Amino acid sequence: MARTQARPNHALRTLIGMLVATLALGGLLVGAHLGGTASLAPKLGLDLEGGTQLVLTPRVVGDQKVTAAQVAQARDIISERVDSQGVTGAEVTTQGENNIVVSMAGDPSREQEENLRQSSALQFRPVLVAQPSAAAPTPTDTATTPSGSSTSGSETSGTGTSSGTATSGSGTTTKAESASSDSASRASDSSTSASRSRERSALPAASATSGTSSDTATSSTDSASESSSSGVATPSGTPTSPTDQAWITEALTAEFTKLDCANAEALANVVDDPAKPLVTCSSDGAEKFILGPVAVYGKDITDAVADYKPGPNGQPTPEVEIRLTFDSAASKTYADLSIEMLALPSPRNRLASTLDSRVIVAPQFNEAITGGRSSITGGFTYDSAQELAKQLKFGALPISFDLQTRTQISPTLGQEQLRLGLLAGLVGLVLVVLYSLMQYRALGLVTVASIVLAALITYLVITLLGWAQNYRLDMAGVTGLIVAIGVTADSFIVYFERVRDEVREGRTLRTAVDTGWNRAKRTILAADGVNFLGALVLYLLASSSVRGFAFTLGLTTLIDILIVFFFTHPIVSLLARRPFFADGHRWSGLDPERLGVSATRYVGRGRFAGPRQAATEGSQA
Repeated sequence: MARTQARPNHALRTLIGMLVATLALGGLLVGAHLGGTASLAPKLGLDLEGGTQLVLTPRVVGDQKVTAAQVAQARDIISERVDSQGVTGAEVTTQGENNIVVSMAGDPSREQEENLRQSSALQFRPVLVAQPSAAAPTPTDTATTPSGSSTSGSETSGTGTSSGTATSGSGTTTKAESASSDSASRASDSSTSASRSRERSALPAASATSGTSSDTATSSTDSASESSSSGVATPSGTPTSPTDQAWITEALTAEFTKLDCANAEALANVVDDPAKPLVTCSSDGAEKFILGPVAVYGKDITDAVADYKPGPNGQPTPEVEIRLTFDSAASKTYADLSIEMLALPSPRNRLASTLDSRVIVAPQFNEAITGGRSSITGGFTYDSAQELAKQLKFGALPISFDLQTRTQISPTLGQEQLRLGLLAGLVGLVLVVLYSLMQYRALGLVTVASIVLAALITYLVITLLGWAQNYRLDMAGVTGLIVAIGVTADSFIVYFERVRDEVREGRTLRTAVDTGWNRAKRTILAADGVNFLGALVLYLLASSSVRGFAFTLGLTTLIDILIVFFFTHPIVSLLARRPFFADGHRWSGLDPERLGVSATRYVGRGRFAGPRQAATEGSQA
């Protein structure tokens, strides 16, 4: 008896849990609408609502040429950036030889536009010269400063592994002030240099002293150089590595002296050649640099993840960092570079991370980083770090773009097509309901209730995705929803027919429900699994105009499994214990005579009965 009572109780608990989950989704949507920016209706795609068209033209400096391959590569990367914001149904095409046209639903913000058209070319360049942009250079502000230069900002770190042990190197930010060199000969001992660097970096900026120690050791290149009027050394000779100061020429020194980082247009026409040194500013304009050629390229990044920086106890801190993983070749290059720069005085032991030709952070090496992993911080917010991580992960644009035109465009299909699509869906739904009621009579009402609940959950999920992931429902997505009606109805038909087959074999309704479900659920899972796999493959391989169909088909397939397992089956199990269904009423859809049960059946204890009497006695057993 206890086992008999446990089954209806379990079915009832399952139903209650399903209804509570549905109410929770509705409550989340209402809360996001009242306290946030969520709409109570799904967002519509470009073809149904219209949106914004951006025409991007390449940024060309001097005699720079733009190739068709660069434009095609940029188009693909921009398309990936757009798709990373959600299934938006955006269109990215080329116009003419060089222009790229981005058509997006809605009205994208200026920040979103910038994220699409900026190159986001992250590069790692060694620092050759660094000084505060606001301070006038003096003859004592030479290119060599002590390895423990003071800092006015927070430290940044790069992490890696060596022999399976995580190590970190922390360094000064781009706001660090330059100071003089103590002794380059001591830098050969990397552990001593790292220790002194950590101790001195903790000193306040006011404790830094300028001047050059009398026992300073210089390289052959440095000794051949003379200080220019700006105080920047201009060595002679041919550079042999990205860290070699022989890159600093008189022309480069003049450009560095002239550079005013307070001017927003100071770097507007900069030519960023990876094979040549670069004169640039920090992203906040507080410091200016002469950087060596690119030592490690952003294209060598295999993964980029933004998260809160962990503290000493492993708990996240308020500071946001972007963790980078390099490929094997770049990992070795990065490790060799860190070992080389450990022995250099500051600021030459600093490695600048440049993004679109500006320095976002320039930490110094305190330890060798040999694990192929690093992290960068630069005053990011969590959202900005997430956006940058996505751009770095997808790759940098081969060229930067300027916004040529920004226009509002009308929907290509519009409300009329949406109305016709919804009308087609309604017609299909009515036909399924009529068929269910004619075929299964009162049992068909379970089908109707299941479809209504599935439609409600689908509506809530799509609307919430529009708020949380910028998902937009296009006409292809509406088509997927219409097809899903048939998929959902098919699951009910499989289940009900299995139950009716068990009744035809002479089982009581409660036994028929349990046995029929055990057989039907495998068929339902197999059918929905094939549908979901097809939708997944279509989503991964198809163009954006078809991905909306694949997404909604896959989503509704998962919802169909949820409904059948946690609503349809439990409610049928409860109804099987009601006399109307258990006794085989002619309008129940489970009438033994209508199902073709034999006229006489054995009902146990030496008794035989006709079909209706057997059903009644079986329900009372």
